[in-house]
Amino acid sequence: MQTPVNRFKAAIAAGQPQIGLWLGLANAYTAEICAGAGFDWLLLDAEHSPNDTRSLLAQLQALAAYPDSHAIARVPMGHGEVGEMLIKQYLDLGVQTLLVPMVDTAEQAARIVRAARYPQADGRGGIRGMGGARASAWGRRPHYALQANAQVCLLVQIETRQALAGLDAIAATEGVDGVFIGPTDLSASMGHIGNPGHPEVQQAIADAVARIRRAGKAAGILTPDEALARKYLELGCTFVAVGLDTQLLVRSTSALAARFKQTAAPAPQSQTY
Repeated sequence: MQTPVNRFKAAIAAGQPQIGLWLGLANAYTAEICAGAGFDWLLLDAEHSPNDTRSLLAQLQALAAYPDSHAIARVPMGHGEVGEMLIKQYLDLGVQTLLVPMVDTAEQAARIVRAARYPQADGRGGIRGMGGARASAWGRRPHYALQANAQVCLLVQIETRQALAGLDAIAATEGVDGVFIGPTDLSASMGHIGNPGHPEVQQAIADAVARIRRAGKAAGILTPDEALARKYLELGCTFVAVGLDTQLLVRSTSALAARFKQTAAPAPQSQTY
């Protein structure tokens, strides 16, 4: 058995736009429904959703039948954390692309890269434990330990003023494949809580995208606003999530109830991370 090639990593390295969907329902059944829609990537969120390694495994198994929709997992971490244990567990499950939130410094980014890489003979590897488990097909991929580093895709998420200040160094970190901008937390850090559309925040996002691209890395973002998503693509974002499964369900159910009941709950406001 061969080590799978990470086609998402190759696509963003080539500058090919990848359109994604955020999955927060933490359920294999709904993940499979979304996988059939044709998105390039699906984000399995363990930071703001009730996912654990077992629910992630079930979703990965469901998504395996849809290889054109690449599974990305967001690790639950806070500011300054590295999360070596969780990174190791997620990779052992077979996740090839990780999104790591709350990355504020280049030093933190470099430690995350080391946590996601196996040691190598040339000393340029990392500290990932050698048990590949499901990712190595329980040893049936004989060259997995030698090939995994090249196929792991690491996306770091910037969400604060501090991260913006250190963005050039974060983006230049060897082993970081892409930088994801978290609009809502960034807006809160900038003093515009709940208003990622504020002109100051939007200007900061546009500037960040340009800086990420100058570093030769892929820029990513999430917005359920179609016009804004197209704007981000025009700015040069390579991987853009254009919706959330939870929000799609909330909006559709609220709209359906409203057509029949005057007492139905109002439609929710847009939500991003």
